[in-house]
Amino acid sequence: MKTLVLCVDRDNDLGRKTGIEGPIIGKKRNIDAATKLAIADPEESDVNAIFFAISVYEKLKKEGKKVEIATICGDIEVGIKSDQILADQIEEVIKKTKAESVILVTDGAEDEYILPIIESRIKINSVKRVTVRQSKLIENEYYKFVKFLEDEKIQKKFLLPIALVMIVWAVFTLIGNFAGYAVNSFTVALLTLGAYILIRAMRWEKNVSMIWNEIKAGLMGGKLTFFIYLIAIALSIAVIVYAYNQTINTKIVSIWHFITMFLANFIWGAVAITLLVIFGRLIDIYIREKKIQWSYWILPFSTISFGFIGTAIFDALSKILSGYSVDVFLNPKFVGDIIIGIFIVFIGSVTYSYIKDIFMLEIEEEIEKLT
Repeated sequence: MKTLVLCVDRDNDLGRKTGIEGPIIGKKRNIDAATKLAIADPEESDVNAIFFAISVYEKLKKEGKKVEIATICGDIEVGIKSDQILADQIEEVIKKTKAESVILVTDGAEDEYILPIIESRIKINSVKRVTVRQSKLIENEYYKFVKFLEDEKIQKKFLLPIALVMIVWAVFTLIGNFAGYAVNSFTVALLTLGAYILIRAMRWEKNVSMIWNEIKAGLMGGKLTFFIYLIAIALSIAVIVYAYNQTINTKIVSIWHFITMFLANFIWGAVAITLLVIFGRLIDIYIREKKIQWSYWILPFSTISFGFIGTAIFDALSKILSGYSVDVFLNPKFVGDIIIGIFIVFIGSVTYSYIKDIFMLEIEEEIEKLT
């Protein structure tokens, strides 16, 4: 029975630092790879792992056992992508070496997350973990902590509330500082950290990257949306400051009263900014593609409807929290705003459905002409 001494480099330090691609099969190729990695980065832990795997290989060879050695490399994007690459490479190694069992060698706790991948393909006889003695405890605790934070449930349950508290605290502190023409650097750092945690907790990394790429493309290509976004950001700050000032000039009885009043004062500004962004995007799409994007038709109706309904609800809630009775929900202004909001979104839905039918009919006619 042939045994495979398998070294795992899950984040592909070997490939990134030496240019060597996995899988690396055979003693000579592994010695060459480990030597090149040691020259490129003498402090790299994968060097120790590969040489340890070679020593295990030599020991088994002296005992007269059938043995082969190989190193597989994943990807810097540790997770699904790297594990898929490792799965493909382990299958390739098994096919070439005809091994029936594995002695797994890793450079720390992180690599052992691929144990189920290997076990589903070949029998594992032993697992050898190679770490620098002084850093073993730190490394293990680090990977446990990272794995804990990567759990989506943990992120939503713990990180999201922390991020929201940090952002709200920082925003209101900044608003107060703007009123006094001073900005606290700690508050700015708190806002930045809160925004980062929020992005990680909600897994918005790709969305943020897409927005950043659009901003760069807009700057380089002179797109209207880039400048619209800049105006929208400036207006957002102005609207927040305005809503804050309007709110603090009123007698506040509780934090919830403050929040509802602030939102009531903020909503129409947010509606105006949203309409501005929609308008800029529509213009850009028309210039680029020479056609109207009808899928955006309902957005202005929904946004304006939200302005009427949201203002009515938050204004009524702020009054109740300040001591008014629930009769505010029967106030003609409240009822009127709700009816107007519902009517606007109804008009938007009906017209959108009508336009969509016409648009789809035109597409079908064009397809028939082409065929």
